[in-house]
Amino acid sequence: MKIIRRAITALSIVSLFVFYTPVFAQDYGFEVPESTVDVYIETDGTVSLEYRYVFNNRIGSHVIDYVDIGMPTNQYSLSNVIAEINGNTINDIQPSPYVSPGIALGLGWYSIQPGNSGTVTIRITGIRGMLYEASTNEAESYVSFQFRPNYFDSEFVSGSTKMTVTLHLPAGLDTNEPRYFTPKGWPGSDEPASGYDKENRVIYQWNSSTASAASQYTFGASFPARLVPVESISTQKSVTFNPGEILAFLVPFLCIGIFVLLFVFIIIVAAKSATKRKLQYLPPKIAIEGHGIKRGLTPIEVAILMEQPMDKILTMILFSVLKKEAATVVTRDPLEIKAEEKLPEGLQEYEINFIMAFRKTDPIERRKSLQDMMVSLVQVVSEKMKGFSRKETIDYYQSIMKQAWAQIEAADTPEVKSEKYTENMDWSMLDKDYDERTRRTFGTGPVWMPYWWWRADPSISRPTASAGRTGNLVTSRAPSGGKSVTINLPRLPGADAAASVIGTVQAFSNKVVGNLNTFTGGITDKTNPLPKPTTTGWKASGGGGSGSHCACACACACAGCACACAGGGR
Repeated sequence: MKIIRRAITALSIVSLFVFYTPVFAQDYGFEVPESTVDVYIETDGTVSLEYRYVFNNRIGSHVIDYVDIGMPTNQYSLSNVIAEINGNTINDIQPSPYVSPGIALGLGWYSIQPGNSGTVTIRITGIRGMLYEASTNEAESYVSFQFRPNYFDSEFVSGSTKMTVTLHLPAGLDTNEPRYFTPKGWPGSDEPASGYDKENRVIYQWNSSTASAASQYTFGASFPARLVPVESISTQKSVTFNPGEILAFLVPFLCIGIFVLLFVFIIIVAAKSATKRKLQYLPPKIAIEGHGIKRGLTPIEVAILMEQPMDKILTMILFSVLKKEAATVVTRDPLEIKAEEKLPEGLQEYEINFIMAFRKTDPIERRKSLQDMMVSLVQVVSEKMKGFSRKETIDYYQSIMKQAWAQIEAADTPEVKSEKYTENMDWSMLDKDYDERTRRTFGTGPVWMPYWWWRADPSISRPTASAGRTGNLVTSRAPSGGKSVTINLPRLPGADAAASVIGTVQAFSNKVVGNLNTFTGGITDKTNPLPKPTTTGWKASGGGGSGSHCACACACACAGCACACAGGGR
């Protein structure tokens, strides 16, 4: 075997940055006593990766419920990913929301509990974009690749790892044809063991008992280009030059220009991403797909599961306490409510907390109490959803919402339509198009507002004991079983009825919670918080990885560094 003694300096004209939102994992703590990495260069020019990790979850640490694996490029398909934990198939495989490009493995029922161990294996086939032309002194053309195995954040992983990294080159090689690159950062021997695997491929294998699952190691090799299709090889040329040449002089200026442009782009993307993330208040564990439907949720809990806007959910809670005769709106602008001296039985915990929050007169204290109430509500829904499928559950409740609207729309008289509207108001409000759908359903026709609407609108006089209907007078019996009362309900056109409800949502947004992004962000910080930033790697043109360092020149024997990035349990 021959080691490449001379490094070929490759000029990478384009440097890519990968921006990602890190994952909340501040209380994870584990060891990786063993890991193996196998990299297969296939004859069709694609690459297959196999990882095997043994995790020891430390006592007192967070359960390992997810494992993120960084990918060397974004040219792969989730359909080509197979994973197992302790021999059990992992079905929850999705793009990682925290490592890009990367894969998130949801361990679900097989999550590794504190004090326990587990073995995770993953195989990804059909990865493209890792082979590049190499400039060598050989008579024929060569291709090369570099690969940095997945690594975990040093804040969460500790101890040494018995690590084995094996590169499997395409079949059809003689042992004196390929070349390996001296590994970077590797604590073991620079020279690998070599030979053939069971498929008669030439292999290079590095072993170390003192490796770290948190360290970044880079491996690579080159081989004759005849073994893979031409179209699988990057057309980017390696450029060789001496230090005194003019290209060396221009490299820093090229990098600076690219850096400035990419920096501006990243700021824009980061700002949009941060704003979007503030509204994502569900914790990651609620995305673990169990089996079956969670029945018995209230419409408000379903709204949380659907991750609907907070101002709308607060309005639904307000309507709920009004409907249950627990409070009355005193003024709508600014929104103030007055609770009944004796609260009725059967209130949900979040309804009681809602009323308690409005008893606070200081706007800042009230807003804080409402945030605490929503944090508790998100946590309750998350707990209730353990073991159930979020997707199936949402589909189930969406069908209830559709049935509610179907009953309203099928009514043949304004009175019956209004009655169905009152009965199904809580479920119909789950519709993201609630405002417009109310307008379409009722048009200019009359809508008798719900019997409890006098509690929501201070302009409506309080009900009096009576009976019968005259004009807008409606006889109703409250759900608590009180006596029949006559209420002078407003009869509004459909558009005005919708506007009256949506106006309450806006009252929350403008006068109670203030800036919706800021209000929701205060909840997200507790239910789905950001972690401390993780250390990431760099990549040259066309490679995979994660980082923010300008890789203007790649001093290696190829024009592409395919490096996987940090992942790990969350």
